[in-house]
This record gives sequence, C-alpha cells and structure tokens, in this order.
Amino acid sequence: MALIVHKYGGTSMGSTDRIKNVAARVAKWHDAGHQIIVVPSAMSGETNRLIGLAKQLMDQPDPRELDMIASTGEQVSVGLLAMALLAIGKPAVSYAGWQVAIKTDSAFTKARIESIDDVKVKADLDAGKIVIITGFQGVDANGNIATLGRGGSDTSAVAIAAAMKAQECLIYTDVDGVYTTDPRVVSEARRLKTITFEEMLELASLGSKVLQSRSVEFAGNYRVPTRVLSSLTDPLMPLEEEANSGTLISFEEDTNMEQAVISGIAFNRDEAKITILGVPDKPGVAYHILGPVADANIEVDMIIQNQSVEGKTDFTFTVTRGEYAKAMGVLEGVKNDIGAASISGDAKVSKVSVVGVGMRSHVGVASQMFRTLSEEGINILMISTSEIKISVLIDEKYMELAVRALHKAFDLEKA
Repeated sequence: MALIVHKYGGTSMGSTDRIKNVAARVAKWHDAGHQIIVVPSAMSGETNRLIGLAKQLMDQPDPRELDMIASTGEQVSVGLLAMALLAIGKPAVSYAGWQVAIKTDSAFTKARIESIDDVKVKADLDAGKIVIITGFQGVDANGNIATLGRGGSDTSAVAIAAAMKAQECLIYTDVDGVYTTDPRVVSEARRLKTITFEEMLELASLGSKVLQSRSVEFAGNYRVPTRVLSSLTDPLMPLEEEANSGTLISFEEDTNMEQAVISGIAFNRDEAKITILGVPDKPGVAYHILGPVADANIEVDMIIQNQSVEGKTDFTFTVTRGEYAKAMGVLEGVKNDIGAASISGDAKVSKVSVVGVGMRSHVGVASQMFRTLSEEGINILMISTSEIKISVLIDEKYMELAVRALHKAFDLEKA
C-alpha cells in the first residue's frame, strides 16, 4: 500500500460536475489499495472574485484580512470534494490548513511553510479514510491564517507529500504535462516525458505557469517524486496508464539527457525594468539601492551595474509589474540619499529564457541564442545566466517572436 498525494487545480474543481470527476478518480486510486491525500485549489475564478470584493472596500487590502478572505475558496473546495466522495460511499474527511496544522511564518499573502503536523492525518489514513486538506494556506505562530501566494496549493501538496513521506505527488492540471514551451505560443511545442528538478525549477522561476517554483524547490530538496498530468482525461482510465502519463520530474539526469542541450523555453510578461542613473561608484552602493527595496518586501530579479565613468555608474534591475510603482516610489524617496542623478523605468519588457542541463557540457548556446535574436531584429536589454539557463530581457512586443524563433533554432520540436 503506497501513500499518494493528489493535487487538483482550480479548473479541475471548476464545477460540481468536475468535482464529481475528481471524486471518481480519487476513489479509483483508493480502491486500488493506496492511501490518498488530496489537496485541491479553490474553484476556478473564486480567488480572484474574493480579492476583487476586498479591493472594492480597500485599494490596498490589509494583508491579514485579505488572507482571511482568500483562504475561504479552498475551504469550500475541500468540503465539496469530501461530500462528493461520501456520496459515492467513500470514507473522506476534510481539513483546513490550521486544523492539520500547517505552520507558516507571518508574511501574509506570501507566507512560507515552516512545519506540518502529521499525527491527525496519519490516524485518518490508517483508519482507511481519504484525507482532503486545503492548499494555499496555513497558520502562523499567533493563530492567524496565512496564505502562500499564487500557486500556493502546489507548494502545499508537495510539502505535505514530503512531510508524510509519500511515494509520489501527482499534480493534476488542465494540461497533460510539461512542454518545451507554451503550446499557445508555439504550436510545435512538445511534451516532455521527464525533466530534471533543476530544469523544472528554472522553468518555473522564469515564468512557466505549470508549477509554482517553491513547489519544485520543495520537491527537489525533499526528494519527492512529482508528476504533472491532466485532470481532463477519463477519470476511470486504467490506473497503470494514468500512473505513467504526463511528465515525471526526475532526480537524476538520465543517460539521454546530455543529448538535449536545451529542454525548454520559458517567458515572462510580468517584468518591469528600473534604472538608477549617475550613482556614485563606491562600496555599498548596491546595498543602499536594493536595501530599501528589500525592506519594502519587493522581490528583485535581474541586476546589472554598468562600468564606472568618471566615478559614476548606472544600476539596473527588474521587478514584477505589480510592484513597479511601489519600487519607483521607494527609490524616489531615497534618490537624494544615494546621490543618483535620475531614475527611469520601463514596464513594457519581457524575459525570455532557454533552459537545459545539457548546457553544462555543450558550448555555443549563448552565441546561438544571441545570433537568433539578432537575425530577428530583436535588441537585448539585459542578460542573466546560470549553469543551466540564459535569460534575456527584451521589448514586450517581440516576446512571442523570440520564443518561436528560439524554439526552432534549438530544434525543440524534435523528440
């Protein structure tokens, strides 16, 4: 008997009919003798509706109260799914994150999981019950509900799988796996049978919407086998077929992995560029610029500092568009303190990245990427690299063209 964690996204929980399909699928796995924990998201569109209500009352909703509101979407989902299972004769029980308990820090709207108490859940599993736990949320040391941010149900599911030492965590979505890039942008995009945790973490952090990056980080750190597969298939399809479908996120590079230089292309429209011009080039300048930004809880991505000219330098970094105005406000407040000549910004930029563990053993990836973009007349604004990825910042209007050109240049449509 294996312990399996199922996670279902909002589309899978989007109506009572779809919830019945989820119940039938879960029951099939339970009937096969597995212990099952299910982590569902809120019904499709529900979290946006709840946040919209809050913003009708406050332009910038209080984070603690916003989490109280936003967390109810998942509580509805677990209750409905438990009812759907009970209605077909399956023993099921639902819990909110605070009842388990899933302990988090107090960073409301973007909390991080600190620990999970597995005693209650183990007792229910041993009694033969299907346990359904809210994703996206937990409880801080003061008893406040805290949510994990967008996509947090993925993180909840993997964290629960890690804490419970599950055999596998199955992430059911409205797509049938991880693709070389978004099929809506490149019709020739190909589904991958396997991908390494390193590659998946890069793709997730660089804009791929299949999994939240923190969930992949959890899976890699705690060695939780994780599979991305479709919830839109027949819920009664043979178990063995379903268990081998989708994309498996693997621990090790297989023997063929080195042949694939690039595994995928990620892109992110949610980028904004900020440049602080004419900053004195002296020790501590980066801290004096980014320190106040970090204090405002604003995440920074790509960073470039130009060569000094006559004791002055320019400092450029990117943030999400949602935090662009806030970051500009913070920097205007410290502009005189850091001795900057001026501050400029551009909220119409996008990031495109090529990712692959094969880059470790192959040269020429950067030159091929830059040549491809040059041939399409696309100017590169910023460059960032790691051992298995190269990212470039470009004008937003060229993003889809860049993705299509790079997908073809690296032969990603070929198996």
